[in-house]
Amino acid sequence: MPRIVGIEVPKEKRIEVALTYLFGVGPATSRRVLSVTQIDPNKRAKDLTDEEVSKLTQTIQATAKVEGDLRREVTANIKRLIDIGSYRGLRHKRGLPVRGQRTRTNARSRKGPRPRVGVRKRTTRPVTGSGPART
Repeated sequence: MPRIVGIEVPKEKRIEVALTYLFGVGPATSRRVLSVTQIDPNKRAKDLTDEEVSKLTQTIQATAKVEGDLRREVTANIKRLIDIGSYRGLRHKRGLPVRGQRTRTNARSRKGPRPRVGVRKRTTRPVTGSGPART
């Protein structure tokens, strides 16, 4: 597996697809980087030379924020929203949808599983001889 920007990309995939395994690189960025570096998008990742890998790494680092830098920036932006007390920050803090989606129903992936109320496993009680006789 070739290492591009410190991340192992799948070797059997076309390089155009393999680059999208980097956080912050989508299909459009992948095509743009390959056209700048003049590498065939249909080439498999395992067939890249060391020179091509270094060229890709340099181009990606020069044109886009990827992996750790981008993750840190996103986290810092969310923290800033929370710190200034904006509406979006409050939604992030409470774990609710941020972009105006409804929450009366749905929004389960953001809110997590429903709290289970009144569900208790019943223990079987031994039958005693007291009470009216049943026939």
